Amino acid sequence: DYAAAFCERHARAAGDLLDTIIADIRERLGLQVQPGDFKLETLAAHHWMNYKVIDEHGRQLAMGRNLAALRAELGQEAQKRFQSAFNEASQRKPHGDAVAGAADNRGSPARPAASSVPGLTDVPDRIIDWTFGALPDITELNRNGQILIGYPALVDRLDHTTLEIFDEPDEAARAHRIGLRRLFMLQFREQIKFLEKNLTGLQPMALQYMPLGSLEELREQILFAAVERACLADPLPADPASFAARKLEGKGRLGLLANEIARLAGLILAEHASVLKKLVTVKSQTAAYADMQAQLARLVGKRFVSETAYARLTQVPRYLKALATRIDKLRADPPRDARWMAEMAPLLQNWQRALAARKGVVDERLEDFRWLLEELRVALFAQEVRTPMPVSVKRLQKAWDSQQV
Repeated sequence: DYAAAFCERHARAAGDLLDTIIADIRERLGLQVQPGDFKLETLAAHHWMNYKVIDEHGRQLAMGRNLAALRAELGQEAQKRFQSAFNEASQRKPHGDAVAGAADNRGSPARPAASSVPGLTDVPDRIIDWTFGALPDITELNRNGQILIGYPALVDRLDHTTLEIFDEPDEAARAHRIGLRRLFMLQFREQIKFLEKNLTGLQPMALQYMPLGSLEELREQILFAAVERACLADPLPADPASFAARKLEGKGRLGLLANEIARLAGLILAEHASVLKKLVTVKSQTAAYADMQAQLARLVGKRFVSETAYARLTQVPRYLKALATRIDKLRADPPRDARWMAEMAPLLQNWQRALAARKGVVDERLEDFRWLLEELRVALFAQEVRTPMPVSVKRLQKAWDSQQV
């Protein structure tokens, strides 16, 4: 009866179903429930959306209740057909059946020639400067009465970029940021060459980075991060004028930023080397050793400079100091360390399970929670290192429940 009445009350509701159920229970029954109270994994399969993938002739290609699995099975073929449709329309007539539009997002690459972007002309196949018009946020194609929406993005091809269409806005946004970074680097070619030879402390850093990668890989990451900070603040440039303005603004700051990032990377690598030496001394504490090894790998991986946002990167030395402090305390009192590990274990497991379920798809909420877990480690295992805000297991559990991750 409750379910039937709920459906009648909210027949035209929009938004998240769980949020609506929680609000309805609160209003009708006076009960306070949390998203974590709903165990979605216990639902029978027929309660989940069933997806059918059909081709342009209406033939069913696949069916299932796991959208991620369907995308993994058919995604590449779908991208090929998607791009083929845009290419055919572009070759048929300049604007085809397509129109350029505007949206709030850009967003896996479907590999077009640049001419397949409706509304843009004179776009070279090999782009080394922004010599074409404003880049639309979306482009649409009417194909057999069906509207296909594509997301244009610049794509990094090392010595040039290309303009390509994506079928997912998030993928387009990630590719576009990297492609735009390459376009700026091509414009700063002489400055980049100078910095490659004159970065602060690169040789000593490279020795400490050796277990992770080569000097060239470390140098490239530092320069990538410097260009990002110099030129890729939001909103990103979307036309020739804004690109030129950002290039002028970034060029004067690039050297200072590159050396600042190099110094930070050097500090992190020195702390990392110190922790590695200490960690060997507690190898007999199997559980704690494995936990700290995994934490260290997350903090300082092969691409830690380029894959960690700068604001987060500045906190990594503090997390490494806390890790070193934990090792000292572990030697003195192993049972205490085990208690703190048990306290945070449910939170860590929730995060790891949710991360695995995303199958590599970036989720900003999970990324934010990952860094809250780092702060919790400081608060539990190395209080004297201090955190910038109050952190506790209870606070993080509340944050996890409220985010419905």
